Amino acid sequence: MDTSKRIKELNVSPIRKLIPYAEQCEDRGIDVIKLNIGQPDIETPQEYIDAIKDYDGKVLEYVHSRGLNYFIDTIINYYKRFGLDYKFDDIIVTQGASEALMYVMMTICDLEDEILVFEPFYANYNNFADIVNVKLVPVTTYAEDGFRIPDLKTIEKSLTKKTRGVLISNPSNPTGRIYSKEELDTLAELAIKYDLFIISDEVYKEFNYTDEKFFSFGNYSNLKDRVILVDSISKRFSCCGARIGNIATKNKGVIEGFMKLAQARLSVATLEQHAAAALEKVSPEYIRETKRRYKARRDLLVDRLSKMPGVLTNEPNGAFYSIVKLPVDDAEKFVIWTLENISINDKTVLITPAKGFYLTPGLGENEVRISYCVNTDILSDAMDILELALNKYPNRTV
Repeated sequence: MDTSKRIKELNVSPIRKLIPYAEQCEDRGIDVIKLNIGQPDIETPQEYIDAIKDYDGKVLEYVHSRGLNYFIDTIINYYKRFGLDYKFDDIIVTQGASEALMYVMMTICDLEDEILVFEPFYANYNNFADIVNVKLVPVTTYAEDGFRIPDLKTIEKSLTKKTRGVLISNPSNPTGRIYSKEELDTLAELAIKYDLFIISDEVYKEFNYTDEKFFSFGNYSNLKDRVILVDSISKRFSCCGARIGNIATKNKGVIEGFMKLAQARLSVATLEQHAAAALEKVSPEYIRETKRRYKARRDLLVDRLSKMPGVLTNEPNGAFYSIVKLPVDDAEKFVIWTLENISINDKTVLITPAKGFYLTPGLGENEVRISYCVNTDILSDAMDILELALNKYPNRTV
């Protein structure tokens, strides 16, 4: 297949697909409350901004392809707070978690090898896999049981000779689930039994609304050479535009292969890494307050949705997303109809149809992902608009 055709066949991001409809609303003077993307509204720590302003280098040089040494030191210290003992040679800085995930796939897979994912999953995983000719194989989880990971026998049915690993987001984007130790143990057993890697995307681990301590795959002593952690400063420090992430793994072969790709792209941005290192100075109160604010938003969202007839929602216990079933046949048509027909006080709402978070045909048709990255007043307005839209929608099923 030629390159241009492959690019044309890549999936359009379901998160950004309907932006043109939102822009049309804005052209008409309608303010669009965007609950479609995970863009935090929390202020970026001043320590990051100050480090940019105070940078005194005379030349903005390349840094090592592995990353800026003193920034890597802060990553090591960060992991220690979660009981994880990663050394300098176990870590590579990346251009966000997106590059990290794509390069991991390229490192552990040959062309057309397979990686298991639990659907619904972050939609861009599929694009990353398509770009590097890796196949994602879905294992379905269901809203009715809180998107719980199935038992080992169920997962084993999806394995083939080409399976190289399991990719999991914990806490989950898009469901908000934090997986239990029992669920993680199931995947640990699977990895050992079938000689698989576990790619653990943990960029939301700071946002844990349960009373239980977050348990990372990096905590498994018997999986050290199989686990590849993926991380980012984007969400926990509201630094999405910095594009700074990292991988951490004890597997030297993975590090060696990944470094070849890192060297090919030369280096991650010097100034942004310099500023990211300053985030180590941020008070723990910043994260505590951020988590408190997201939890309040989560509580408001769940309360309002639970009172809407025909709507099925779970209480997310992590991240800042929820997958919600609506009483409609086609969520995408409903979202577009809402943008075109419903507003309150010159405001409307954009949410993400969830079909793109599934690979299995037919799933997610009547579901949406809602991001609660806006303050409670704006979120309350959004729920008023959604409720009105559901009441007036001509193709409502319940």
